[in-house]
Amino acid sequence: MTAIPSLPIPPRALSDPWRVASAGFALLACATGVLAVVAPQAAGWPGFALLLGLGGVGILLLFAIWPREAISPETRRVAEVAARSHIAWVVTGADGAVVGCNEAYRRMVGDKSGELPAPPQLALTGEATAAALYRLARNAAAGKTSEEIIEFGQAQEVAASVRPLKGGETTWWFTPVLASRAPATGGTKSPASAMELLEQAPIGAATVTAEGQIAACNKAFTEFFNQASLSGRRLAELVEAGDQQQLKELLSGAAHSPVEIRSGAAREHTAELYASAADNANEKRRTIYLVDVSEQKALETKFAQSQKMQAVGQLAGGVAHDFNNLLTVIIGNSELLLMRHQAGDPSFRDINDIRQNAIRAANLVRQLLAFSRQQTMQPRAIDLGVGISELGELLRRLLPEGITLKIEGGGEVWPVHADEAQLNNAVINLVVNARDAMPKGGSVTIRIANETIAEATMVSSANMPAGDYVRIEVSDSGVGIPDEYIGKIFDPFFTTKPVGEGTGLGLATVYGIVKQSGGFISVESDVGRGASFSIYLPRHHGEVETRAEIAPVRDVTGHETILLVEDEDAVRSFAARALKQRGYQVIEAASGEQALEAVKGRPNDIQLIVTDVVMPNMDGPTLVRAVRRLRPDIQVIFMSGYAEEAFRRNDEKPEDLHFLPKPFGLKQLAAKVKDVLSGTATH
Repeated sequence: MTAIPSLPIPPRALSDPWRVASAGFALLACATGVLAVVAPQAAGWPGFALLLGLGGVGILLLFAIWPREAISPETRRVAEVAARSHIAWVVTGADGAVVGCNEAYRRMVGDKSGELPAPPQLALTGEATAAALYRLARNAAAGKTSEEIIEFGQAQEVAASVRPLKGGETTWWFTPVLASRAPATGGTKSPASAMELLEQAPIGAATVTAEGQIAACNKAFTEFFNQASLSGRRLAELVEAGDQQQLKELLSGAAHSPVEIRSGAAREHTAELYASAADNANEKRRTIYLVDVSEQKALETKFAQSQKMQAVGQLAGGVAHDFNNLLTVIIGNSELLLMRHQAGDPSFRDINDIRQNAIRAANLVRQLLAFSRQQTMQPRAIDLGVGISELGELLRRLLPEGITLKIEGGGEVWPVHADEAQLNNAVINLVVNARDAMPKGGSVTIRIANETIAEATMVSSANMPAGDYVRIEVSDSGVGIPDEYIGKIFDPFFTTKPVGEGTGLGLATVYGIVKQSGGFISVESDVGRGASFSIYLPRHHGEVETRAEIAPVRDVTGHETILLVEDEDAVRSFAARALKQRGYQVIEAASGEQALEAVKGRPNDIQLIVTDVVMPNMDGPTLVRAVRRLRPDIQVIFMSGYAEEAFRRNDEKPEDLHFLPKPFGLKQLAAKVKDVLSGTATH
């Protein structure tokens, strides 16, 4: 049986016994007719009567068995519609084979053979589908009408139903399930337009006319430009002048998306704009999508700034060791020369100028190391209130007439763990910076107080955790700092002063000292009214270490044996000459390996080791650990121009060791050696 293009109604017919009887009567009528024609005398009138009777009965029987349709035109139309419907149907026999179907079923199962397709149980695959079809077939066999929802194709659901027929046949119907339209949340009406769909979107969206006017926009688009309403406004008026040309190209279709624009509002925001043609054939409108990238740009700027500062720090650290060695030689030999010349000697002034400028260079290197957080710190538990109060006298001498200094608070502040000398240096830099911001006079106020931060907060692009802090605030009544400079004031070499009036390292040094002390620094400024810098140092839970009063050392001579370890020949030569002049016995070593051999050869003769920190192969800390296995009680002085990184790699704690920072002169070297040998030195 082939496919059924339409549904024909089966002809009305009699059963087989009636067909046999009708044929028999027809044959009898024919025989009687022949007899009547051939032998009319023998048939007589009874024969003619029988012939007429049989003929009538034959006509009636022929009329009864003649094929004819017993349906109305309406029924035929319904059958045609069912056959040509897009709803798939198929009829299966008692044996499960297909006996009829429509074209929709053929398309559904993908059959193009022209023969009868496979029944649903074989044509439709899938574990879940097979189980549903099995249940339908079982219900149909039991004479039950049933329906199942099955998955068909890509996320398409089909309602499969069965209707049992007489004789064991079954009609299958497959009807697509239309997705129901869920009501809007809260009972609100569904969005009526694309702009309504985008109203609460996190990105901005707007429709712009060919003239550049905003026809409609969503909330995010309006908020980016910090406006109450943008309807009818020209988009070009809302962006900075430098971005208007590329915006024009974007609206005209000449530029490819995205383009970057900045808001012309008081707050500077950055966005990326994407454009596409609006779905409007009558007007040349453009749909604009706006993505706010302000935070991303800020992070990129901070990251670039961090990389720049790190690069400067690495540069400073890289040159500091060698540069400080050179300065040590210059300063030391200048002092040796000054010892041979009287103050009235013509060469005395020239030599002293060399020494003074070398000291200035040493201060510059020290500032670079402070900024890059690579200087050697000697922290201890200190009371900032006492320290800042004692520093007040020095600060007042730095301020000219017309500028007053006030110190507030400081009573019973929490202790902090920091290098007091370095923190004093940071405060001095802030006060000097305030002084320079008040050319016509004013006041500088230093406030010290305890402060508890309840929750983590951002301080100058750094996240300051919650906790207890000691706050040092240095404020002035000067000219203030313009907003465009706030983000740059801690950069190295950034200065607004005329050439020759500043190195640009003062605030960079403060920043490095505070960060290396584990603290945070912030700045607030009001142009024309002054600026305020606040340093936050974490509270130290411990007792304040008392500062021992050390009497000035007058006699710096000695007779002990000192092992001097320095890989730079010029530095080692100067230091050896200086110590020998003070009466010490000096054993020189150009490397850690030579020094270790010297200790092994004379383990009990050496009272003090003076060693450089950074040396090739065996550095200073490694040498000291090896020596202390032989002489645990031996005294050590580290000469350090760039020592912090070396100590991060070792177990030695800087606060437990003696340091002589490079560059140094005769007096610093002799005094440090005498203090350590006499047991009066501080770390």
